[in-house]
Amino acid sequence: MLLHSNIIGEGKPFVILHGFLGMGDNWKTLARKFAEQGYQLHLVDQRNHGRSFHDEAFDYEVMAEDLKHYCDEHQLNDIILLGHSMGGKTAMLFSTIYPDVVSKLLVADISPRFYPIHHDTILEGLSSLDFSEIKTRGEAEAKLEQYVPDFGTRQFLLKNLYWIEKGQLALRINLSVLKGRVEEVGEALPIHSKYNGQTLFLRGDKSEYIGEHDEVIIKNHFEKASVVTIKNAGHWLHAENPQDFYDQVIAFIN
Repeated sequence: MLLHSNIIGEGKPFVILHGFLGMGDNWKTLARKFAEQGYQLHLVDQRNHGRSFHDEAFDYEVMAEDLKHYCDEHQLNDIILLGHSMGGKTAMLFSTIYPDVVSKLLVADISPRFYPIHHDTILEGLSSLDFSEIKTRGEAEAKLEQYVPDFGTRQFLLKNLYWIEKGQLALRINLSVLKGRVEEVGEALPIHSKYNGQTLFLRGDKSEYIGEHDEVIIKNHFEKASVVTIKNAGHWLHAENPQDFYDQVIAFIN
């Protein structure tokens, strides 16, 4: 089964992997800007997300293999690979298994280390959406607000809503599998995994996902890595400060 993607532009292949509960479309605005610089953007939906297939298997090994299958099918090699959060973990593992496929690696606001489960309330909120009763996006948002008070996070999650048919809403994500296997999202990169290509880690200055102690862990796996901080941004740094994020990425890939 092949991952769904949105392909924008012409030029050197540049693959972007979204985070947990996201989708490739979250990156559309930035992708258009990157495409103007002569890149072909591949906004990929990872398994159990967006328009990609649903499957009971869900861990970084299978997601890395999904990406390899995608690259083979589209005849992509020498790619620029950018992953955010969960997508960053997939990108890290992929680059250590298939270093010859990746010319440059970018990782947004995630470290190779283990993270404890911290999506419980969000998953509870999404599980509370009963679409036999909820008939509008407004009703879904009102229900979700009881669990997710932050407006930005709520809007991000509500992008998963779609109409199966007139009057019938549903979620694109495979919620039962993502809930059942949520511990996989925090898994560390295997201890001996290494990638020696050019690597850039981007962190939000208001985010706690990459701390100072993480820089040693990063260097253990990615010896050519540098870490840059995006000002006035939290975990969704590409959405919160898109201009600085864009500038740093372009400077690195050019």
